Amino acid sequence: MRLSSLLLLSSTLSLHAADPALFDKLEWRLVGPFRGGRVAAVAGAPGDLALGYFGSVGGGVWKTEDAGTTWAPVFDQQHISSIGAIAVAPSDHNVVYVGTGEADIRSQIGFGDGMYKSTDAGRTWKHIGLRDSRQIAKVLVDPKNPNLVYVAALGHAYGPNNERGVFRSKDGGATWQRVLDRGPEVGAVDMTFDPANSQVIYATVWNGKRPQWSQYAPLEGPGSGLWKTTDGGDHWTQITGNGLPASGWHRSGVVTSGNRVYVLLEADNACSGLYS
Repeated sequence: MRLSSLLLLSSTLSLHAADPALFDKLEWRLVGPFRGGRVAAVAGAPGDLALGYFGSVGGGVWKTEDAGTTWAPVFDQQHISSIGAIAVAPSDHNVVYVGTGEADIRSQIGFGDGMYKSTDAGRTWKHIGLRDSRQIAKVLVDPKNPNLVYVAALGHAYGPNNERGVFRSKDGGATWQRVLDRGPEVGAVDMTFDPANSQVIYATVWNGKRPQWSQYAPLEGPGSGLWKTTDGGDHWTQITGNGLPASGWHRSGVVTSGNRVYVLLEADNACSGLYS
């Protein structure tokens, strides 16, 4: 599952009702550093089309203030370079959260040491915990409260550990509470808010790890699936049935558009695909 796939899906859905003729003359152009490396984390700022960040899986965090015409590295003073997730607080663009450690398990994977936060738009950074999460897949910031943060932590790529699942902070990262815990082998790999209600959150979890004997594909076990909370993370319910595969879930991503929820799923028995 690639973050870029979900970003493309989200963009396509948002343009679905527009007249296709409006986009006939548009062309793609390269806007990032030529040798930026693979990218697993991209974030913009609501209301500011010129501001953006991306995180390379081995090259730190980069920032643009001119819609991608120029980019500057803003994370080089930190000792971790693998970036898994970035989020800009919608209500305060000076507040930026970075989750380190890419969550794309493949033949080469760099690990992180938890969460970082900037309160001056990336000029300086502070480590704010979850150091043993290793691989962070997603960060969500409440639309109205820059101190209410959710983190989807995949956990160690090569074995079980306790610091994985969905974590919540109500004080800007000073303290963390694990609100979705599926055990030491199942990590959280994606999250999304309901567009109309940030108390409603969907999260996908995944039991996947790299073996030590250099097999390219990850080994996968039971426990992967889709979960939902309607009270900001206090309680969670697994979503099953009604067309979703009953078993054999692997990695999945989730995104919302209006009243619809989309799940991009890899699964056994030819059940992989896009579900709505």
